Amino acid sequence: MTPLVAFNLGEAPDHRGRFVGEILQQDDDWLEATHDYIQWLFPLREPSQAVPGSPVVDAATRDAFLGEDCLREQLRANLQRMLAFYGLAWQDGRVVEAATWGARRRNWFTHPTHNNLRLTRIIRSLSLLGLDAEARALQHGLDALQAAEPDCGVGATAVTYWREALRT
Repeated sequence: MTPLVAFNLGEAPDHRGRFVGEILQQDDDWLEATHDYIQWLFPLREPSQAVPGSPVVDAATRDAFLGEDCLREQLRANLQRMLAFYGLAWQDGRVVEAATWGARRRNWFTHPTHNNLRLTRIIRSLSLLGLDAEARALQHGLDALQAAEPDCGVGATAVTYWREALRT
């Protein structure tokens, strides 16, 4: 069993001794200030440039996620928590503004931040690990938000990354 699989099954901690359930229970301030958990919740094939030594998806990890419903369910739980962090919600197969949108949007939607790269990572990881519909819904939801408020403050680079996240 790979470290990412064990972590997402709740059987092993990340590199700092945190279990997936503990991370998902952290408040929004912790999620904003902490920068080395997102690579565990939403891993990619390539190493993180921001957090050297973070885990990467290998063939065994990807096969496990594609073959095990419980791993994809955990990935959905990871997504739900991060959507709440961004002031978004999953509704009828779409990503929409949550009741907290007005307060949460100021943290990332009104100016360029590291959260824009996190969102790109989330889209790419969801698709890589078998949740392509969720990845597309997130991408479309972000596009809709930006289209409704084109002068929101999210940079053009971030929007391009979101739109191209499923092509890589």
